[in-house]
Amino acid sequence: MPGNLVSATLRGGLFTRLVGKRILYFQEIPTTMNEASRLAQDGAEEGTVVVAGTQTASRGRQGRSWVSREGNLYLSIIFRPTLEVLPMISILAGVAAARAIRKTAGLEPAIKWPNDVMLGGKKTGGILVESAVQGDQVSYAILGIGLNIDLDAQQEEEIANSATAINPEAGKTVPPEDVLRQLLHDLDALYIQATLDVSPLPEWETLLETLGQSIQATWRNEVFTGLAEGIDNLGNLQLRLGDGQLMTLTAGDVTLHQPNAATESQIPSTRGHHAGNL
Repeated sequence: MPGNLVSATLRGGLFTRLVGKRILYFQEIPTTMNEASRLAQDGAEEGTVVVAGTQTASRGRQGRSWVSREGNLYLSIIFRPTLEVLPMISILAGVAAARAIRKTAGLEPAIKWPNDVMLGGKKTGGILVESAVQGDQVSYAILGIGLNIDLDAQQEEEIANSATAINPEAGKTVPPEDVLRQLLHDLDALYIQATLDVSPLPEWETLLETLGQSIQATWRNEVFTGLAEGIDNLGNLQLRLGDGQLMTLTAGDVTLHQPNAATESQIPSTRGHHAGNL
């Protein structure tokens, strides 16, 4: 990714009220999440964005690693939401990522619950929210987003069959600054709407390719198979088991597989408190 990514993004016109008012770019960094967390603890303003060209210590859900190569997009954003808005952060991020891909690449992304961004049945992005909550007050929430733009997944043995990127799917080169700019625009709009009680859930639900599918969920070392029937008002997945029981799954507690699937993609995603990614 070019070192002038942020300046190129700004030159193209970034008109946001909150998200992206301050953007920090690192050609290489251990993780954008750690840097954003450090800044948040030091009092950085809401909407501060940390962007990296590459990451040397990216971490994944449940201890997985994540490929962080140049030419892709890695960023973390500081939010200071209310306790009511906090559960919506990763949901609106999924909507924003899908919108940005659609608008810049002309593709139709989907979301694998809870927030794996999918193209053509393969993962092209992951989302994470880490938060610090004291009582009924949210000190801060860090939203991390990773999008594969120019990754050649075939060169990465662990993800060759499960991951993809925007450029190969679009059949053209999509400038990363265009994706970043659009992503920040949509994040800004969706977050402000959420603070005004406009939920991103209806649009998010239309993107969920998991709904209506037979899935396996691993929870507390037990495997449950059933139909992904719907979501509740917090975005938790409702799984209808074979005996008719309806089980509510929270993102931080489960790992999803299609029945008989050999492995889960290594692009991590999750929703919730300190669940890991980026």
